Amino acid sequence: MDDIHSLNEAINKRAGRKLLPSIIVSLVILAVVFGTLHIHPILFTGLILIAVILAIRELNHGFKIAGIMIPDYFLQVASVGVVAAAYLGRVSGLSVAVAIALPNLCVFLLALSPIDFIKRISAASLAVFYIPFLAGFIVLLAHDDDGPARILTLVVLVACNDTFAYISGVLFGRHPLAPHISPKKTWEGLIGSLIATTVGASLIFHFVAHKHWWLGVLIGLMGVATATAGDLIESAIKRDLNIKDMGSLLPGHGGVLDRIDSVLFTGPAVWFVLELIKHWKL
Repeated sequence: MDDIHSLNEAINKRAGRKLLPSIIVSLVILAVVFGTLHIHPILFTGLILIAVILAIRELNHGFKIAGIMIPDYFLQVASVGVVAAAYLGRVSGLSVAVAIALPNLCVFLLALSPIDFIKRISAASLAVFYIPFLAGFIVLLAHDDDGPARILTLVVLVACNDTFAYISGVLFGRHPLAPHISPKKTWEGLIGSLIATTVGASLIFHFVAHKHWWLGVLIGLMGVATATAGDLIESAIKRDLNIKDMGSLLPGHGGVLDRIDSVLFTGPAVWFVLELIKHWKL
């Protein structure tokens, strides 16, 4: 038992996270995601909205630590409007909702105070684009006749990327991928995620979506790029705000935004590619 405990501690230290709580939380999240999706898309949309509101609060808390003061409630109202518009109006509704939210954001923040206006409006615009707008594409993926399969594709891409980057990095990681942004990420982890994600996506496309397996390979490569970029960008934001995690709500993961950073960047890319495949009947 002491040897197992020592091994677990060594893995936790190497990865920078506690492994067992992380696995349990991930399984619970997957159960809730597919459970709500199975019952009705509106429940899944409600789940996405809860995640968005929590993530917005975490990001805005980070802004406040950095001295950027934006009222929580306005960003939350904007988030509700953007996500609801994605569900009710599809991609057109999502676009119009963001186009309405941003000018109102400018007016509201200017009315509150002209001090540090550019800094505050830049941070607020980033928050709206980064979280509810990108999350809106996850709603679009689910709100489709083939919604469960589309969400499964997204989950497989992100899960394979994150899991096998983690495993490969712990076992073989020697060369940092972006040492000034995320010191724990390695090139070996990236290679592991490339192999696993392309294999996983090709299997999903062949056996679940009944599409050409090579389309899965291509979307797998894209998924690794977007998921890794999403993770690195969130790491860069945290480093700039001088915080380790966005929150502590999810044991082994940190905050909600720490968990969905890869999903936010991969969701729109998956939606776009699947729409192209549908349009061209590939």
